[in-house]
Amino acid sequence: MDAFLQQLLVALSMGLIGAVVFAGVGLISGTDETTTIAPLTLLVALLGVPPVGVFTFFMAGAVAKHMTHAIPTALLGIPGDTMAAPLLPQATMLRNLGVPHIALRKMISGAIVAAFIAVPLAVLFAVLLAPFGTSISKAAPWVFLAAAIAIAYFSAGRWASVLLLVPFVLLIVGLQTLTGKYGVKLSVSYFLGIAIGPLIADLFSILSPADRNRMRRERVKTFSLAPDVKGWSGYFPNPLRVLDAQQRNWTVATAAISSATFVFSPVAMTVVMGELVGSRIRHAYHRLTTVIAARNGVTEATYIAEALIPLIAFGLPLSPVAAGPAAPLFNAPPRFFVDTASGHINNLHTLMSSWQFLGYGLLAVVLAALVAYPLAMNYAHRAASFVARKVSHESIIATFAGLIVVISVWEGQLLGFLVIVTVGLVGGLLSRRFGFNTGVQFMGYYTAVLSVPALTKLIG
Repeated sequence: MDAFLQQLLVALSMGLIGAVVFAGVGLISGTDETTTIAPLTLLVALLGVPPVGVFTFFMAGAVAKHMTHAIPTALLGIPGDTMAAPLLPQATMLRNLGVPHIALRKMISGAIVAAFIAVPLAVLFAVLLAPFGTSISKAAPWVFLAAAIAIAYFSAGRWASVLLLVPFVLLIVGLQTLTGKYGVKLSVSYFLGIAIGPLIADLFSILSPADRNRMRRERVKTFSLAPDVKGWSGYFPNPLRVLDAQQRNWTVATAAISSATFVFSPVAMTVVMGELVGSRIRHAYHRLTTVIAARNGVTEATYIAEALIPLIAFGLPLSPVAAGPAAPLFNAPPRFFVDTASGHINNLHTLMSSWQFLGYGLLAVVLAALVAYPLAMNYAHRAASFVARKVSHESIIATFAGLIVVISVWEGQLLGFLVIVTVGLVGGLLSRRFGFNTGVQFMGYYTAVLSVPALTKLIG
């Protein structure tokens, strides 16, 4: 009982920290999930926080961020993060109609409803797939190769991304060989280099006179912030009352469908589910509000499912989210790792039970709801105004970049830093030019680490 209470206290405290931190990060437009959630989760894991604490930190942070990312999307007309981009068309139309506050309420309420649906369903689907986990773990090199090709094909780059896997994998293999000659074995640095690739590409672009002129703006960007309108009493409005019956039904249905998938792109799932809902509703205004509620619900459900299903069922990062923002739950050497040579897995998959994933997952959602939902519903206007006027986006990005540099030097000194710059620059340029996104790049990294040795052994 004492051990359980200690675990519960750790989970509560870390979940609360994650919810508070990422509820704030979600207010800042353009903060990518991989660049923000992954490094901090990795830091929490490397600091030795118990597994349940690492898990609740990640889950509460992801759920909270996907609620507050609605604030800049709805009120400022700029996507809060990558997953908020598919929500922008409906948010813009509702802003033009003069009801951005309605869009905000629908988005946040859809997210909280979907999160409570997604956790138990994702755990259920994972348990159903778990009997196949041993076979999949043994076939991990080939599973990763197949998953990398599938995820690349369903990304924005399609066949270009599939073909680009070859040179990118060779780059990783070459860098591993180079660092190995100096007795330096890196893993975290590759992961972090991929995570901040677009940022590194932008930094190099600024150093180029041609690209610097292209990026220059003649005037300071301005935003129009709609007036604050509150249509409820009390501090914590009921999300089931914010959504009407049809909106609740569509949010639950799309969240349930998203909770059963874990290989497809989260952005693609958000777009597809939104199109499905929109095609079934005739009234224009009701279509906009229903689609935006369902889509933000899908962002929550997809993230939860793509982290939980591979983690519980296989212990292998076989999804874009698992290979990206949730990667520290699978691989955080020397603490969490997957050893394909021996088939040994030591990560949250082996350290937590299915019941713990269910219980602590729901706890994380509750904590995120208690922190982010009332914040977004009651103080969205003031928060958006403060962030737009006072918070430097560059300073936030610089903070995360500084953290990444510290971790790379800790792992591999100068070589760790150089690997981050090299992988980040190449990955960032490929992402911007060909749609070879970070999710595909992470799968490319795992292919280089797991599949290439198996292929070499097979051929040799």
